[in-house]
Amino acid sequence: MAYYYGDIMVKKGRLPASERRAQLIEVARGVFAKHGYEGTSVEEIAKRAKVSKPIIYGHFGGKEGLYAVIVDREMDYVVRRIVEAISSGSPRERVEHASLAFLNYVKGHPDGFAVLSQDSPLTSSRGTMSSLLNDMAERVGSVFVSTLKEAGYDPKAAPIYAHALVGMVTFVGKWWTEARKPSVEEVAKHISALAWMGLRHLPRRPALKITI
Repeated sequence: MAYYYGDIMVKKGRLPASERRAQLIEVARGVFAKHGYEGTSVEEIAKRAKVSKPIIYGHFGGKEGLYAVIVDREMDYVVRRIVEAISSGSPRERVEHASLAFLNYVKGHPDGFAVLSQDSPLTSSRGTMSSLLNDMAERVGSVFVSTLKEAGYDPKAAPIYAHALVGMVTFVGKWWTEARKPSVEEVAKHISALAWMGLRHLPRRPALKITI
């Protein structure tokens, strides 16, 4: 027997441990996305999942453990998507693929992105948005290193460009969740054009035009 909580099917009765764990993660993701970490209680998750609180404690040790699992899974998923997107193609195609992959994640996984966008609890072993940005930038940075070397540029600057690109795409994604228009494909075009024009005309020895 089952009922629906939003778009999530919640099964009643006894479930195998793996299915129960997956169900709790799905339900909790929606609750955390709506109320944030501080505004979410184990009681609320248990109520939505139609289970007792001890079941949640038994699987995750408590709210923090459950939240950490959700954050880790979302981060691993989105980073994997970005890495796949930049694994092949010309430099410009990689920028385009990375932008579109992340924006499609924002569109297709609104609850997951909402959780990652929230402030993390102080006791969390991993941050949320800041850790996501760092993880993605490190992966993208490795691609920048090889690309800059091939073009005759200083590869030590790779982390700067990687963090700049990742930060731009991420915060545009946050804006899009509110605006919901234009399409993610259209937004990706503009992000890619801005990033590519800057990278394409990158001077070998950047310098400030102002006097410090």
